[in-house]
Parts: sequence; structure tokens; C-alpha cells
Amino acid sequence: MVKNDKRQVQKRINVLLGLIIAALLVVVFRYAWLQLVRGSELAELMKNQVGQDYSIQSPRGAIIDRNGRELAVSTMTKSLFVDPNHVEDPAQLAADLSPLIEKSEQEILDDIAVGGGFVWVKRRMEQSEYEAVRTLLRDKGYSVCLGFRDEAKRYYPNDVLAANLLGFVGTDDKGLEGIEQALDKYIKGEVTESFLYTDTHDRPILDSIFVKHGYNGDRCKTIQLTIDSAIQFIVEQEMDRAVAETNPISITCIAMDPRTGEILAMASRPSYNPNRFWDYDQDAWRNRAVSYIYEPGSTFKAIVAGAALQEGIVAPNQVFVDPGYVMVSGKRIQNWNGASFGTVTFADVVKQSLNTGFALVGLDLGAEKLNSYAKLFGFGEPTGIELPGEEIGILYNPDDMVDSDIATMAIGQSIAVTPLQLITAVSAIANDGILLKPHIVKMIKNADGTTYSETHAEEVRRTIDSATDKTLAGLLEQVVASGGGKKASAKGYRVAGKTGTAQKIREDGLGYAEGRYIASFCGFAPVENPQITLLVIIDEPSGGNFYGGQIAAPVAGRIFSQVMRYMRIKPSGANYGEDEEDIDEEVGEGDAAVSLTEQVPERKIAPPPQEVPQGSVVVPDFYGKSIREAARIANNAGLRFESDGSGFAVEQSMAANTVVEAGTIVTVYFSP
Repeated sequence: MVKNDKRQVQKRINVLLGLIIAALLVVVFRYAWLQLVRGSELAELMKNQVGQDYSIQSPRGAIIDRNGRELAVSTMTKSLFVDPNHVEDPAQLAADLSPLIEKSEQEILDDIAVGGGFVWVKRRMEQSEYEAVRTLLRDKGYSVCLGFRDEAKRYYPNDVLAANLLGFVGTDDKGLEGIEQALDKYIKGEVTESFLYTDTHDRPILDSIFVKHGYNGDRCKTIQLTIDSAIQFIVEQEMDRAVAETNPISITCIAMDPRTGEILAMASRPSYNPNRFWDYDQDAWRNRAVSYIYEPGSTFKAIVAGAALQEGIVAPNQVFVDPGYVMVSGKRIQNWNGASFGTVTFADVVKQSLNTGFALVGLDLGAEKLNSYAKLFGFGEPTGIELPGEEIGILYNPDDMVDSDIATMAIGQSIAVTPLQLITAVSAIANDGILLKPHIVKMIKNADGTTYSETHAEEVRRTIDSATDKTLAGLLEQVVASGGGKKASAKGYRVAGKTGTAQKIREDGLGYAEGRYIASFCGFAPVENPQITLLVIIDEPSGGNFYGGQIAAPVAGRIFSQVMRYMRIKPSGANYGEDEEDIDEEVGEGDAAVSLTEQVPERKIAPPPQEVPQGSVVVPDFYGKSIREAARIANNAGLRFESDGSGFAVEQSMAANTVVEAGTIVTVYFSP
């Protein structure tokens, strides 16, 4: 009996032990299943229930000009989001919020209708918007459904200035045009991923709201461009004047240093404000300097003249008899005015831009050499500049050319080039015949200020011999001195260049469009030591005047005059009616300098006051400043600013260092 009881107890123990082991196995199996098989899934589910992931974009690197002036900067701003799950009265919320963030009530209602726990309402708000919404949250208790997050905002302090080459940044901190797009991998900041613990109402809990986000700035770099903001401003100011005078479809202008290949200015019209790029048509975003291809017309004759001189086909004094037109393969090629110039030299052919002479020279060169020299000067291939969207242009296949093709190519027709290709080629003429690779990035700097990379002058190849190049430069100087490019002259300086007036091809490609022209000028100065090459292209000017020498050359002349004064380039000498002794006159630090080619009398300025009464300000000295710089100085001084004229400040209504009441109007007089 006892023995049976013991067996019964042992049996029960074994069963219990088996159950315990089975339970343990189930627990172990379940644990393994949850951890190994569904671990990631459940962890993510838990996170979604107790909090949410979010990321913060650190600011992008700055873009500055060659002198360190800011062209694009980033700051941290507030972005507004809504939690639709906790909106009690969508209509009331939309009505209260709409006037504060410049967004319609319907748009806000559409955001709320998306549902879920998080929807952006207004990203990268202005400070005034943030303050207004923050007050609304406090006063009406909307903090349960509205909130803020930090985001980086891109800002362009000069608005339209250099917009087409700078580009802009989209809402996800991605560069979409220009330098912002091309160098996005260097400029773009870092994304910091964080997790925010929340309660059942999605409100932050514990210490997660106090997490501080430090940014490792090793990735975002500062881009220093080769452009000079002052020269860029001069160029754009004159372009705007040309737009008002000629009402064209577009204008493109580039300034380059022919000694280094550095772009000093690059601009297009129409343009836009990158701070509000969405308000403009996409055509305004386009950088025509690299993406526009066109028939260069007579500006291309500078290249043909160089090729003919290099090959010994012509000499400057070689005599031509100009009948006014020539027939080539049944095609009539006539001069720009349809008239005969009689007996002329090749120097006259260049100076008067005679189509007949260049057609004959082109035929002597032949298809192979004509295209070969075009390629030597960089046409038909990309320049490799650090900008997106560069076109390569169009050249003939020499094997497919007939005589009429050769003749028309020699006068700049039936081929297509980009503005950047053309100015690069003419810069080679200004640089003793050596073609350089153009570049717009001077340096890339690390976050700590050290140099990441630096761009130097890069020689591509020699185009023509030095002696030939000097002869060609002399012929082009005569174009400006006494030929079709007279209006591109700059008082006191020797300027060389070539005008162009090209009839535009019809949209269907069948011949040329009546009354539609491209007027242009491309040249360099001073001839004895070229330091700036300039290209001006005016596409389809309105009115009866469409010749490059009449409307593009004057724009170039005004830019040359201002830029060479700003750059403190010495006048070309007595032959140009100027003295060199006043070249060392002090120049302004702002956007431009005082006139350096005219005798400047000594200016006497009263010493600054030792004490300034409360509520009063001291009138600054505006002499030599541009309108933009003078306006900025006046505003900083607490004065109201009015301008009279254009160019640079030569006089002001109140003497410098005069003490006046804050808010007083000061009129500054400007002269080219």
C-alpha cells in the first residue's frame, strides 16, 4: 500500500515536472519567436505606439563671391505641422490659422483631411509667421494638434542678383538649379535622426523634449565663386536698362577674366528671385549663358579671321574688290546693307563686317580647316564649367559640306554655339591665342575654414600663334575704334571686339524668320593688357533697331567703362586722351569705384562729430557708391534715401558727417 502511494506520488511529480518543462519550452519557444522572428516588427510597433521618428536637416553651406560677400546662406527656422487626429474643429482652426501663414483655409482643410498623426502645414516659416502662430497656440489651446519643428531655410540676401547661376533649393533641401544643384553634394547639410517619446495624445514626455541636436558640419562646405558681386551688379543694372530700351525676349551677358578663365559675372533676363522661385515661370530660372544655343552671326567672324591669318590665306593689307554680294552654289550672300564697298583691304573687311569678303575667305580655307579651327577655339564641345545644363552647340561634318555651307559658316550662320563657348573663344584671342577652361568655382572650403579644393587656370590648348593673335587683336580693335563697334568704346581705354546681327531660324527650321534678330557684341579690354572679356546678347529686340552695333555695343561700352574703373585698371595712355596720374585715387569699398579716368579734385570732408545727440544720426559719405550700396548705407545710418540719376554717387544733398535727425531724407545724385 505504501509502495503504491510512493509510485503515485512519483508519477504525479513526473507529470508536474513534464508540465513545467513543457511550459518552459513553450515560453522559450515563444520568446525565441518574438525575439528572433518578429522582434524587429514588434519593436517598430512599440515605437509607433509610444513615440515617433523625426529628422532635422542641418543648414547648407554658404555660397560667397570672390571677395567673401554672401550670395546664399542658410538659417534654422520653424516649420508648422498638424496632427489631424486631435483637431476638434477643422473649420475654426483653418479660419484662425489662414491669415497668419499666407495659406488659404481650403488648403489647410485639405492638409487636415489627409489624416494620420502628422502633416506639414507650412514649412520654413518667416520669423513673424512663427511668432504669430505661437501666440495663437497659446491663446486658443491649439498645442494639442499643432506643433513646430526645426528646419534649415535657404536665403539669398541679394534677391535677383546672380539668381540664374546660383539656382535655388527645394523643400527637401535639394539643389534644383545652378550651383545649388551642381555642387549639392558639397553644400548639402546633414540629417539628424531622432526619436520622440509621446503620451496617448502624442504629446512629448519624459526628457525627450530636451534632446539637443548637435550638427557635425564636416559634410557641408562653403563654395566660393569667381564672380565679383560688384561687377555682377553693374552687368545686371545695364541689362535691366537694355530690357527697358529694347524690350527683347531675353538678354544674356557674361564677363570673364581672359588671363585665368574665371567668370566675373554671368546673368540672364528674364530672371527671378530665388527666395520665391515658385512665383516665376520656369523659363525665368534658365541660365541662358550655358543652356542657350544660337547662330552667332558676325561675332564668329573673329574666329574665321584668326584661322585665315594663321593659314596665311590673307594679310591685313590684302586688297579685295567687294561687289556687294557673291553667288555660292546658287545662294546669294550679300553684305549687311546690301551695298558694295568697292576696293577694300582685309582690315576693312573685318572692320565693316563684310559678308562677301568672309564668304570668299571661308571658301579658301575649306570645310576641313574651317571646322578644325572652330573646334580649336572650343566650339562643338562642352567647356566643362561647374554648372548644370550645358549645351554643346552644333557644327558641320566637313564631309557633308558643300560650298554654300562653307560660305554661310564663315559668316556665322548654319552653326550653333552657346554664349559661354563664344566668350571663351574670344578670351583666347585676348589671352595671346591660348584657350583656357572657363570656371566659376574659385574654392571649396571645409566647415573649419580650411581649403577642400581650389581651382586654378587650366590651359586647354593654343589656338593660333602669338604673332597672329596680336595681328587679329589689332584688327578687332579697329572694329571698335572706327568700325561697326564704335558704341562699345570706353573713354580712355583701348577696346577690341566684334558685333553681330544674326537673323533667327524659323521654328519649323525652313529658312529664316522675317524681322526676328539676335544682336550681340563680344570683345575685350584694355587691348594692351586684356583683363576683361565681355559678351552681350539681345534676343529679338522690339522696335526697328536690331543691329548689334546699335543696341548691344552700347551696353558693352557702359559695362566696360564702369568695370574698368571699379577694377582700377590704368587708362590706355595719351592716345586715348586720359592722364594716368590719378589712377591711384582712393576707390570705394562698395559695389563700384569713382571715375578714375577723369581728373578728380581733392574732396574736403568735415571731421566726424565728437558727440551725437540722442535721436540724431550722422550723414555718411556716399561718394563713389552704387545706388544699391548707398541705399544700404543710408538705411543702416537711420536715414531715408532718395536717388537721382544712375551710375555712381557724385554728390549728396547734405554734406558727409553732418548731424541730422533720424529719418531725415538724404538725396544722393548719381552719374555714369
